Amino acid sequence: MNKQVRAIGLLSGGLDSILAIKVVQQQGIEVTGLSFVTPFFNANAAQKAADQLGVPLIIKDITAEHFKIVKNPPHGYGKTMNPCIDCHALMVKIAGGIMQGEGFDFIFTGEVLNERPMSQNRASLEIVAKTSGYKEYLIRPLSAKFLNQTKPEQEGIVDHSKFLDLQGRSRKRQIAMAREFGVKEYPNPAGGCLLTDKGFSNRLRELLSYNEDPSVRELRLLRLGRHFRLADTAKLIVGRNQQENEVLESLFESQGYMIMTDDEISGPTCLLIGDNLSEYLERCALICAAYSDVAPGIECPVNIKHASKVSKTTVITDRSHRETDRI
Repeated sequence: MNKQVRAIGLLSGGLDSILAIKVVQQQGIEVTGLSFVTPFFNANAAQKAADQLGVPLIIKDITAEHFKIVKNPPHGYGKTMNPCIDCHALMVKIAGGIMQGEGFDFIFTGEVLNERPMSQNRASLEIVAKTSGYKEYLIRPLSAKFLNQTKPEQEGIVDHSKFLDLQGRSRKRQIAMAREFGVKEYPNPAGGCLLTDKGFSNRLRELLSYNEDPSVRELRLLRLGRHFRLADTAKLIVGRNQQENEVLESLFESQGYMIMTDDEISGPTCLLIGDNLSEYLERCALICAAYSDVAPGIECPVNIKHASKVSKTTVITDRSHRETDRI
């Protein structure tokens, strides 16, 4: 009896990674998806795709390894702080470790030759494969016709002739394939990595200029609210809507301060984080009031929570505090 061929596919949840799984499955290969989590991206789309495909999904938190390359990527950044080449190499390296440890036969991704000019050109794909340490076991089934055959292809574990010849930025063929495979749900191709967002990258650069080793909590806070740099060691984050207010409340820790208007007043939740914070409380109360519904020139009651204690203060609302020290 022939051994069941098993493969591990990197699954972002995007259309290309979904189609790559479908193409591999057509050869009767058993596929397990692999997705990753950091403060800059999550596995939500991947989990949704795995459920749609009916494949098991491994989710790995790679925050520590990933942040090292975010701070110092050997192959540089894209347009913002996205170290795509080194990020992809890290993911393939981790996939290779799982492949070896759990008896998979090869790794594959949904990368398409020249779909992304900087990170998916031929040279970049070669760098990813070589840097990962698993070049001989990494297959790109959507563009395999343009690439050198890997060990599983050469040994006949998989049929190279059944892989595809996709290339370039057009997605017409992918969309047509989705219809053929009955794939009805997939996200837009913009991607879910915050490091590709200019505003987020600016915030991250600003944070690293003051703190070379921020906590995971500080990194998560970068995606929320409006940020105000009050001092080298003090920053205020102001919620922009109810959802952000609730997330900020969940991220409150006793060594910092949470600043809010009274319950009967519509206003933001604010977090003050850092060191030696007490001297900035009045300014934070003014910023909090500036984003409340209290009219300018009117008194606004503000609650300040530290540890388990809550104190109250009152400030005069002044909208000019909305821009002072804002990042």
